[in-house]
Amino acid sequence: MRKEMIILQIAVLIKSVVATDEPVHVREGMIEDSGAKRVINPYDEYGLEEALRWKESLGGTVIAIGAGGERTVDALRTALAMGADEAIWIRVDDEAADEHSYAMLIAETLRKKQYDIVFAGHLSIDNGAGQVAIRVAELLGWPHAGAIVACEAVDGGRLLVTRDAEGDSEDWELTLPAIVTAQQGLNEPRYPALAGIIKAKRKPLTELTPQDLGVSLERVSSSELDGAPRTERVCIEVPAARQPGRKLSGATGEQAAELLRLLREEAQVLEGR
Repeated sequence: MRKEMIILQIAVLIKSVVATDEPVHVREGMIEDSGAKRVINPYDEYGLEEALRWKESLGGTVIAIGAGGERTVDALRTALAMGADEAIWIRVDDEAADEHSYAMLIAETLRKKQYDIVFAGHLSIDNGAGQVAIRVAELLGWPHAGAIVACEAVDGGRLLVTRDAEGDSEDWELTLPAIVTAQQGLNEPRYPALAGIIKAKRKPLTELTPQDLGVSLERVSSSELDGAPRTERVCIEVPAARQPGRKLSGATGEQAAELLRLLREEAQVLEGR
């Protein structure tokens, strides 16, 4: 990074997720994870690490922002232990919000302060939607680059990024303020040191509610910010056990005919064909 540019305010979006080595069960159409260990979403860690490196190189302040229930606080405390200067917790019931709701809440939080850049994870390992950061960028009218694997600030308020593009790469130039989402390979996140864990207890963690931000999670009149969910989770089911493969015998034509029959009658994926 070139030293001519000083980043004053850096935000990082943080989500709490179940650790990948923890058992998760589905009961009565819902995920049961109340006793599972939770961590910062791994892709968000790449974004946080990049933000901390910018702070160390260019100066400035790193603010971690997370929206969700009580479990979000632990993830934000971990971000503070890793080196973030302060944290903002948007307290909201996870069952009452979706990607649209979170984006609305985060966008309004970002409007309260002048940020130069926002880092986020490319996607979360639980829902895998990859929507929130992009929605926030649209709400703010900021440029956005997803799945970045390299990032450099240059003079003139510009940002040069390299993004992963389905096995290839693309080089983009953005003007700041901007939002970028981190892909695996951008960096290697650090571990919280003992001193950082101790300091984290004294760092500020501000709690906000949807009411503080003027956002309603219920359907309201057009005079208010409508953060009501646009999607509904009806049920979650465990995938059916995969059936063993079947080897077809006979000549090529016979195998093809048998395969078509199986697809029509057993798999029922070729109705009437």
